[in-house]
Amino acid sequence: MIPIAKPLIGDEEIEEVVKVLKSGFIAQGPKVAEFEEKFAEYIGVKHAVATSSGTTALHTALLALGIKAGDEVITTPFTFAATSNSVLYVGAKPVFVDVNPETYNIDPEKIAEAITDKTKAIMPVHLYGQPADMDPIHEIADENDLKVIEDAAQAHGAVYKGKMVGSMGNAACFSFYPTKNMTTSEGGMVTTDDDATADAARAIRAHGESQRYTHVMLGYNFRMTDVAAAIGLAQLKKLDTFNEKRIENAKYLTSKINEINGIKAPTVPENVKHVFHQYTIRVDKSKRDDLIEFLNAEGIGTGIHYPKPIYQQKIYQDMGFKASCPEAEEAASSVISIPVHPSVEKSDLEKIVSTLEKASKTIL
Repeated sequence: MIPIAKPLIGDEEIEEVVKVLKSGFIAQGPKVAEFEEKFAEYIGVKHAVATSSGTTALHTALLALGIKAGDEVITTPFTFAATSNSVLYVGAKPVFVDVNPETYNIDPEKIAEAITDKTKAIMPVHLYGQPADMDPIHEIADENDLKVIEDAAQAHGAVYKGKMVGSMGNAACFSFYPTKNMTTSEGGMVTTDDDATADAARAIRAHGESQRYTHVMLGYNFRMTDVAAAIGLAQLKKLDTFNEKRIENAKYLTSKINEINGIKAPTVPENVKHVFHQYTIRVDKSKRDDLIEFLNAEGIGTGIHYPKPIYQQKIYQDMGFKASCPEAEEAASSVISIPVHPSVEKSDLEKIVSTLEKASKTIL
């Protein structure tokens, strides 16, 4: 089976973890500080604050920016649930805006109509490693005095018009889950250029402490360990190489899939660097399950990212959420992710393409 995702852990990561284990300092310590410094430098921001997961990074960023009960945060329904769940964690309400059917990212043209006097922030997601269209989002945010929080969980190293993803909002949040473009096993990061936001984030992730045993706000234990940071430091050195391999694999797939009837390859706008956390194709929704079964039978892993808009999830239905996002609903019923990660070899790509060609002639 060609897996849909595969973390690449080498001797460098193992050696760095062993050093930490032998050091006796395995909780948050010098390795976390070093990882934060190196990651901030990579993104091109003043501050990076490490957390225990991408989800806790989102939670931390919202709190650090003062989002609270009664506020509304505009975001996309076509993403992993952590995006909007984090808004619920702080007592605010996620307001769902439909996506652009070509990029699957939030459609800036539909944001303005969702703004109310309770709206305090916009949270775009750089889905699949594709940067959201940030210029019009910033224009809307500036006109309405709104914060912008980038959910960059899937977009390490992606670039929008020369600007690194993670450097364009009041804050941005990354995930280092094992399937991501780089990993720390579990972990997250908040990036920002604002000193006050960074200070608040550091306190929030450590029980609200301004210094040891001095608690200035309600905080949590959202800290990253030095074990995780050691993995992250080794992975960060490899990130650009990992991403170039993903992009190379994606270019090959797109060049071939564009010649196959019944399958739509991903769209990449000009002036962006898409880092292909996922390579997501689209087919007629009546054929999707058949194609997944066909690919799996041929030893090709698949994923559905994501099978339903968030507001259709049971917990959101039970809470009374309603939204009309037809593009998100259509995408949810017709997308399939196929392997693109750095471990995918040329022979794997050829097998994926030949299998899709066969499927096009028989079931699509």
